[in-house]
Amino acid sequence: MPNLLAQLAGVFAPLSLVTVGGGQAIVADIQRQIVNSHHWMLPKQFVDAFALSRMAPGPGSLLATLIGWQVAGFWGAVVSTIAIFGPTAILVYGIAHLWSRYKGAVWQQAVEAGLRPIAAGMILASGYGLLHALDGGWVARGIAAGATIILLRRRTNPLILLAVGAVLLTGLQCMGV
Repeated sequence: MPNLLAQLAGVFAPLSLVTVGGGQAIVADIQRQIVNSHHWMLPKQFVDAFALSRMAPGPGSLLATLIGWQVAGFWGAVVSTIAIFGPTAILVYGIAHLWSRYKGAVWQQAVEAGLRPIAAGMILASGYGLLHALDGGWVARGIAAGATIILLRRRTNPLILLAVGAVLLTGLQCMGV
């Protein structure tokens, strides 16, 4: 068990330091390591844990807590949570001091401009990874794509889209599609 806890910390602590764009930016790499490298979860289990973490109140990085719980129980959840939040909290504390000290500096603007496309790319990679692991085939992917388009074009409550998507997928599967 101690080795498993160390492995969990070894997965989440480094990822904590590259969460540019928020916790969702590292979902693709978490999935790669948890599902493909360590084989701690099946793709469907990962997608289910991701969905649960997004529905729960709090940061999306709570996915790490759910994974830790599933992999190593209570202590796995504790270690994973500390590993995903601890290094970033320490780093942000130091950077916030430096950032406020040199507010408006040219290097600061360059760092911000450089991190934007990196964050966008990481978030897109996460979305692609989740879509690829989505259980339900082309029908589920089509519903997800439709929901994404609607969200990009209109101010729609995502819970309504979730409900409509669930009804559509269930109805189509009942019809044998």
